[in-house]
Amino acid sequence: MGMKAAIVTSNPSSRSFGNKLGISVFQFEQLIDKKHSVADGPIDAVSYGLLKLLGFQEGKLMDTGYFDIVFVHIGAGEPVDGEADEDVNYGIEYVNALVGSLMHVAQPRSEISSRLHLSVVMSYGDISKFDCSHLSTLVSKDNVDSRLLRLFPRQSYTMRGEKPREDVRHHCPMLIAQWQDAVTRRDAAETFSFEDFKEHGGNLVIPADRFLHEIAFKLWKAPKYGA
Repeated sequence: MGMKAAIVTSNPSSRSFGNKLGISVFQFEQLIDKKHSVADGPIDAVSYGLLKLLGFQEGKLMDTGYFDIVFVHIGAGEPVDGEADEDVNYGIEYVNALVGSLMHVAQPRSEISSRLHLSVVMSYGDISKFDCSHLSTLVSKDNVDSRLLRLFPRQSYTMRGEKPREDVRHHCPMLIAQWQDAVTRRDAAETFSFEDFKEHGGNLVIPADRFLHEIAFKLWKAPKYGA
C-alpha cells in the first residue's frame, strides 16, 4: 500500500519482527525530547515524540520526513528503561495516560485532529491457555429452521471476497477501539470489555488483514475494500 511505517517498542522480539518487515524501529527513550520531559513529564514527552514521527510539531504539519503510520507496542508489566535509568511499567495505566495525552494535543477541529487516526488494540495474551467460549462472536442458529440454513447469510469476517476463509477463529483475542475526528462511524462502547464491544462497538468483528487495509483506507492510502 506504499505506506512509510515505523514501530516503537522496547520488546526484543517486536524489534526483531519490525526489522524483518523492513520498517523503522525506535525505542521509547529515542522519542523523548528533554525540554518536554522536564516541563510536561515523560508521558507527554513520548506523545510529542510520536506526533513528531507522524509529521506534527508544535501543532502544525511538517512538510517532509515523517511516517504515514506508527505502531506502538506496549507489553503489560514489561519493564522499559525510562528517564534516569528507572524502570517504567508500560501497562494499562500507561496506555490510558498516553492516549489521554495524544487526545489532549489533538483537539477537535485542530490541524492535527483532522489528519490523525488512533487505534488502540488490546490483546488477552496467549488465548490458547484459556476457555474462549465466552468470547465467541458467532450468531446463534439454534432457532433457525434447518430448511433455511443454506439461506442464512455468512458473517463478513468469515469471507474473503466471494470465497469463505479457511481456519476462521470465532473468538476475539483482541479488542480494538478507534478515534478519528470528523468520521460518521463511531464506537459507542464505554468500557474496554468484550461484552461492551460486542453490544456497542462500531466494527464488531474484523480480520487482522482487513483491519490493516481499513486503516490504510482511513489514511487515504488504499481503496475501500469490497468497493
